[in-house]
Amino acid sequence: MSNYVYGRNSFFEALANKRIIRAYVLNDKDVKGKGIEYTICDRKMLDKLSHSGNHQGFVAEVKEYKMARVEDMLKDKEGLIVILDGLEDVHNLGAIIRTCECAGVDGVIYKSHNSVKVNDTVAKVACGALEYVKVGEVTNLVNTIKYLKKQGYWIVGSDGSGENMYTDIDYHMNTVLVIGSEGKGMSRLVKEECDYIVRLPMLGKVTSLNASVAAGILIYNVLAKRSE
Repeated sequence: MSNYVYGRNSFFEALANKRIIRAYVLNDKDVKGKGIEYTICDRKMLDKLSHSGNHQGFVAEVKEYKMARVEDMLKDKEGLIVILDGLEDVHNLGAIIRTCECAGVDGVIYKSHNSVKVNDTVAKVACGALEYVKVGEVTNLVNTIKYLKKQGYWIVGSDGSGENMYTDIDYHMNTVLVIGSEGKGMSRLVKEECDYIVRLPMLGKVTSLNASVAAGILIYNVLAKRSE
């Protein structure tokens, strides 16, 4: 990923996790005595470092984000992993990672090609959640899904043509939620590997939800079902 994060939340979560190499700030009020090297900059320089992002006066050069292994995401029971199949929008990825952290999801997986990747914008949108969520890149989603099945996971994909409503599934099992791309949804090969395909009710004239919104609904539905 990019070696910079920006925005107050992302900055201080990176600080808490000792990933900051050097900070760039408007003043030293919040960083003095924190044990990090820092440079006081004007807003123009911070705008440049953050590519005109909403830095809130905080930019940091950070150690490279360490991608997680799929094996490190596994649980014995009631695990929850989110797979992103061809997501293209960095803001959606950041928002999904933030939701996953809030919901205690065990990991997020996306493919290493033809897909959005973790970068400084994702880190900003995730509001610090990137420091705590296990995120992994894989070269082949289908092979990864087959591996997860062997580990006892059930694969639940989201698609408007799904036979089941998203509330119909009993999620008291190790679960993988698959979220398709913004425009095309799940790829054919990934869809064929799903044990269940669920749909969200679409009662208006627009036929699809933003990917991060759909992911949030599906993730919290799993939590709600498990609490019953």
